[in-house]
Parts: sequence; structure tokens; C-alpha cells
Amino acid sequence: MRRKVALKKKIVLIDGNSIAYRAFFALPLLNNNKGVHTNAVYGFAMMLLKVLKEEQPTHLLVAFDAGKTTFRHKTFDEYKGGRQKTPPELSEQFPYIRELLKAYGIAQYELENYEADDIIGTLSLEAEKDGYEIKIYSGDKDLTQLASDATTVCITRKGITDIEEYTPAHVEEKYGLTPEQIVDMKGLMGDSSDNIPGVPGVGEKTAIKLLKQFGSVEKLLSSIDEVSGKKLQEKLREHEQMAVMSKELATILREVPINFSLSDLEYQEANNERVYELFKELEFNSLLEKLDRPAEEVPVHETVNYELVSEVTEDLFSGEMAFYLEMITENYHRTDVVGFGVSGEKGTCFIPAEAALQSAAFKAWAEDETKKKSVYDAKRTIIGLRRHGIELRGIDFDVWLASYLLNPSESPEDFAAVGKLHGISSIQSDETVYGKGAKRGLPEESDYAEHIASKAAAIEELKSVCLKELEENQQLELLYELELPLAFILADMESEGVQVDVDRLKEMGEELKSKLADIEQTIYSLAGTEFNINSPKQLGTILFEKLGLPPIKKTKTGYSTSAEVLEKLAPSHEIVEHILHYRQLGKLQSTYIEGLLKVVDADTHKIHTRFNQALTQTGRLSSTEPNLQNIPIRLEEGRKIRQAFTPSEPDSVIFAADYSQIELRVLAHIANDEKLIDAFLHDLDIHTATAADVFHVSQDEVDSNMRRQAKAVNFGIVYGISDYGLSQSLGITRKEAGTFIDRYLHTYPGVKEYMDSIIREAKEKGFVTTLMQRRRYIPEITSRNFNLRGFGERTAMNTPIQGSAADIIKKAMIDVAERLEKEKLQSKLLLQVHDELIFEVPKAEIETMKQLVPEVMEQAIQLKVPLKVDYAYGPTWYDAK
Repeated sequence: MRRKVALKKKIVLIDGNSIAYRAFFALPLLNNNKGVHTNAVYGFAMMLLKVLKEEQPTHLLVAFDAGKTTFRHKTFDEYKGGRQKTPPELSEQFPYIRELLKAYGIAQYELENYEADDIIGTLSLEAEKDGYEIKIYSGDKDLTQLASDATTVCITRKGITDIEEYTPAHVEEKYGLTPEQIVDMKGLMGDSSDNIPGVPGVGEKTAIKLLKQFGSVEKLLSSIDEVSGKKLQEKLREHEQMAVMSKELATILREVPINFSLSDLEYQEANNERVYELFKELEFNSLLEKLDRPAEEVPVHETVNYELVSEVTEDLFSGEMAFYLEMITENYHRTDVVGFGVSGEKGTCFIPAEAALQSAAFKAWAEDETKKKSVYDAKRTIIGLRRHGIELRGIDFDVWLASYLLNPSESPEDFAAVGKLHGISSIQSDETVYGKGAKRGLPEESDYAEHIASKAAAIEELKSVCLKELEENQQLELLYELELPLAFILADMESEGVQVDVDRLKEMGEELKSKLADIEQTIYSLAGTEFNINSPKQLGTILFEKLGLPPIKKTKTGYSTSAEVLEKLAPSHEIVEHILHYRQLGKLQSTYIEGLLKVVDADTHKIHTRFNQALTQTGRLSSTEPNLQNIPIRLEEGRKIRQAFTPSEPDSVIFAADYSQIELRVLAHIANDEKLIDAFLHDLDIHTATAADVFHVSQDEVDSNMRRQAKAVNFGIVYGISDYGLSQSLGITRKEAGTFIDRYLHTYPGVKEYMDSIIREAKEKGFVTTLMQRRRYIPEITSRNFNLRGFGERTAMNTPIQGSAADIIKKAMIDVAERLEKEKLQSKLLLQVHDELIFEVPKAEIETMKQLVPEVMEQAIQLKVPLKVDYAYGPTWYDAK
């Protein structure tokens, strides 16, 4: 939809680098499923949407810095010399910011030897002469020197959308100066962020006082004798040239040789389809909801010849067949089947649900192991039939899993999207047939019958295509020995569910309410009054006005009381710790206690989570509806939630077994590093051993802080940590973090060699593999863009480690299940939580399981270092620790 064009020409000029930096540091690190960090792009998008909505510009440009060196460096070599290197977590986001601007149809520009400020300064001056209204957006107050009757400079405060508008009147009110005098102020006081020296000892107050008296740096320097205070006079005389140079450095150039005109910056409208696809890739779900979804190109629909079968007989099934089960709602644990498509040597059929589910012939065929069936999403199909008393057997191919192994970076929404990935575009999307959202439902049977039959027919075609590709990739074993057997196990786990003690959950809810009430009274007592603790506005008034704590961050609506702010304030007043604890308990109450109670099955009294097998690019399983892998356990009250998860049989226990430091063991194996391997072979505390090696002390001399730092680096290396990431994790400077990483890589040369070699391999092949041949394609690794290439290199380093660890625990699940069946044990696998397996075990089998589970898990794969498994058991999941 085209925006309304303002009558007066209005140009918005945005300082791209500054806004990106503001967004990055204002928002917590976020990343999408591919592992790309997205917080800066998200913040930039938020600001952009605000500008487009509120300003409605006729013309628009985002200016970027072209490089590290500008004409100012000829004046002063050390200009901006104190700035730290851009964190790679931010660098990798600039290409996406540029893509965002392209999607919105916004001009962007950079010019060698100049800064974004100079481009903005030149264009704003030109726009003033042409009668434009000008708005400048930046996080850098240097730009306030451009404020004029026609130009308003909008400076972001601590956040990204909290703006302070600088007009000449506001500059006067804030500093008692004109915008033109801002450069004189910088000349005197300097600017540490740009490494502009100024006059040593002259701060903002002194600079403003001098400028009010003398007007400019030049007039001041020609009248030093009139300055009050001999020391100040001496400083000004001694650093006279420095003041002049500093003013020159701070002055924005307004005559940059730009090779376009203002008319070229006319803003039309966004490419909605491009914006939608970018937001979808970056997983900006909240922003996606605000967009109109672009109309999809409807593929040419090829009619499928099919037979509608109302009476199922044995002769319908012969040879290997493609089999498709249709359910049109998301929660397949609770929904009914719509119908079935089958396709084979006798043709393609649609069978209505009622006809199939009441047929003995259909049940006999479905449960016959010798009747081979190719399906789309084995786990979903098994569970859908199981709800109707049919145990599906004989599955020998899964389109969904095969496509996932071939295209792990794709997340297709439905069967049609999977088909498109493999060159089949004739299948209609589910939304076309069933509608979407509240309008989703069943059309006439003739419409959905053909749709379901066409999917069954397509399974045969997709099987042929996928098998060929899997064979070329040497991934057939990965499908048939790992993913497909795992699908059957996950189906059993989902069907089984986990018993929940509803009364205990409710009891914990009451305990939390009581604790919250106690903390509430403590907070009121410390505050000296009652107020709404959940109201940021009221809380801000208490903390920063009544109690006089130093405000760290302000927002449009007042003081910020975010967790980040409160953590910094914690040492200042005891009330802050109580407020943080109050919030933590409040989240436990609402998200986990109340949230879990809502999803307890009324019939089974169990929670049936869904395991996502084909989602992450590393191969890790995830859990949803609800997410049982994410119950917070750092807080004791959070750990206690696990008390509600109990055995379903009275004479059983919950048994938990987890791999100890599996990713580090995989790293030792893949990197073939002698020191790491030796540490694991001798069963040393790996973090203490690392600290001793890095700090060059004996293991007895390693203190808790040394071990903590070593642990952060050990796990950080696995995830491709940067000096910035490590500094944030440990609360140290980036320089210290960088030194620590360098020491680590010097200490473990095998790890360094692995990192270098895996990057070379990824550049040659375009992908990396796990120990079990799972692939992750990394097109960014050969990007000409430095930032994207950096992301690709970190992805190349950590994927083989994380992916191999994920494959190993999947293999362990299969091996354990086979042993349980072979030895006819009653113990059941209930959950997988990262590197941990949770079982329900009859007490009579505890001794057997204590030996069997660690033995099987530790032998899942042979590495150069031993795998180690710890186990525990008890009456609840909480006790199995």
C-alpha cells in the first residue's frame, strides 16, 4: 500500500553505522535458527519502521562509513584510534541491514575517505537550500552541529527508538550554545569516542563557560589573557594547536563530492515480498505479524488421476506404496484424521478417514511389517494412526526427513514447499486448499480428496529424487541408521508422555504465590511505601526518585528498569536483589507452573511434548508444546518444578543419564589435540586442566576464577566465541578476552589447526560435515563481504562439533531402545534434554539400568577419548540429579 505523500518535501538522513551500533548494544544478542546474530538488524528495523510511520518522508537515505581511514587521519593519525574492533557478532549483521534497506527501497551510500556524517552534512545543506524539511537520525551527538531552522537532529538515547530531538532551541536549552558552537565545544573538551584530544583538563562545563564568554575557539585563543585562572591559561597556551586541530576534526564537512542529486533519493515504497522473506529468514515473528503477506504465485495445478475409495479391500494394496495421512490442525496429538492418500503400481487413491479406520483390511496392511511404505513425516503418521488403535509398521522412507538432511537450512511450511525444493511445483499449498488462521477448515471433499491424493503420488516422485541425492552425499546411512529409526523412538516417547503430579504443581504454585507475597512486603518495607512492582513507571519513581539510585538508562516513558539495569544497580541498594528475585519467581509462576498446568492431558494426566526432529541445522532435537528442554534449573525454585514429573507406575523411579562434556570430547577427537586428548584419557577436570595450561600454574594453584574463565573459553570455542562474546560472558574487557583466547589457542595447537583446516575445507566444498556425514551448507564462507564470511567461518568451526554431539546422542537413543527391547525390559525412554536421557524405570530394573545405560551410551561411537556418562535416579525428575 502506497504511503500518503507529504505536500512539503521532507528528507530523512540516517547515520547507518551509528544506528546499527546503538541497536546492537541496546538489545540482547539474538540469533535465528541458522545461528546468524540478528539483534542489530532487529533494532535497525524497529527504528526504520518508526521513521517511515512517523516522518512519512518524501526522500530518504542511509549513509555508511566507507572504511577505517578518512581525510581526518591526514590531520591526526590517531583519529578514532581508541575504538575497539567491531564485534564479529555485529559485523555479520551489516549485510542483512543493507538487505533490509534494499527491501524497503531505501537509498544507501558510502564514499571512500569520508564518514557518514560528512555525507549527511553535505546532503542536509543542499536540502536546506532547496527548501526541504530535514530530519537526521543518529546515535552520535556530533551531528547536533547540523541543527537549524530546517534541520532537526534526532539522537537515540540508551535504547533504539527513544529519541531526543535537537533543534537550535533545544541545543540552546541544553548547552546554552548554538549548534555551530558544538564543534568549538568538542575542540576544547575533546571526544574520547573519536579519540579527539581537546585541551587536557577541560571538560564540558568549562568548555561551555568559555564559549559563552568568548564565542569560539579562535576568539578564545586570541584572548587567553582574559581567561580566569592561571592554570587554565597555561593549559590553553600549551595546547593551542591541539584545540584548533580538535575543532577541525570535530567539524562535519559539508562539501563532499557526491555523484547524485536529492531527486535520486525520492522514496517510493517497500517491496513487501522482499521484506516478508527477509523477516522470515531472520525470524522476526513479531514484525512479520504486522506485514501483509505477499500474494504467492499459484503454481499451475496439474490434476491427479485418482480413485475415491469408499470400501477398502485387500486387493487395494500391492507392492511398495506411498502413503500419506492428512490432519489439518497443528496439534496432531489431539486431532482427527481427515483422510489418506495411497499410491502404487495400481494407481493413486484417496480413502476417507471413516472408510479406512473402520476397515480390517486397512489395519492389516498398515500393521504388516513386510508391506513397505514411503511416507511424509513418519513420526506424525505413526502417532496419527496410533490414536485410532493402528500401529503403523513397514515404513522404509520418509520424505520430510530426507529433505531435511539434504536441505538443513530450509524450513518448509508444508508439503508443497518441500516439493518445490526438489523441483515439484504442481502441488497446491495447504493454505490454498484449507485456508489459514481462523478461516482454516475443510472444503468440499472433492477439493481436499484430490489434494491428499496428489501428495501420495508426489511421495513416489520425491523418493526417487531424494534417494539419488542422499546416495551422492553418502547420507543414506544417516537416514536409514539414524534419523528414520529415531523417528519411531520419538513417536513412542511422544505417545507415552511424562506423568505430571498436578497437585504438586498447584502446590508449588501456591508456594510461589506465598514467596512472592513475602518478597512483595519486603520490597514495600525497603521502599517505605506500597506500589505496583510490575509497573516500570512506578518502580522507576521508587528507585530513582524516592531512593535516589543513579539512573542508568531512560526510555520514552521514563526510567528503564530492565534486568540489565537492575543487575548493575544491585550493589547500590538491597531492594534491587529482591525485585530481581520477585521477577524471576513471577516468570516461573506464569510461564512454567500455569503454563504446564494448561497442557496436562485430561485423559492421561501426562504432558505429551513434541520433539522437532527436522528443525535445527546442527541436527539437535528441540522440544515444543511445551518445551520441556527449557525448564529453568539455575534457580532452586525452577529446579523444583521437576518435582512434578513423576513415574506413571507406583513402583518405578525416574532415571537420568547424561554425557559429561560431550562437545569438548568431540573437539578433542576432531582436533586431534594431544593435550586435550591426554586430559580426557586421564579423566582430569578439563576446566582445571585448561586453566593450569593457559595460566602456566599447577592444577593445585588454579583458583575458582581461573577455572571459571577456562570453562567459558572451553565451551565458547565450541560455539565460535569472539573476544566480544567472551568479554560479555566473563565481565572482562575485550582486550583481556582476546588475550585469553590467544593463550588458549597457543596452548592447544591442535584446536587452532582444526579451525584453520575446517575453514579451508568449507571454502573448497561449500559445506562441513559431522562424524556421521550430516551436512551443513555454508554459502557465506566464500562471500566477498568480510562480515558474512566471518559468520561462515565461525559456523564452519562449530557445526562439526555441535552436530556430531547431536548425532551421538541420537545414536545412543536408538542403541538404548534396541537393548531395552532385546532384554525385554519394562523401562521406558521418556525425554531427551540436550545431552541427557530421562527414563522411567521399575525398581526391579534399577541395577540393570545402572549398568546398561552408561555402557550403551558410552559405546555409541568410538572416539580417541572415552565418552563418559553420569547417572542418577529418584522418585521424581528433580531427585534424578
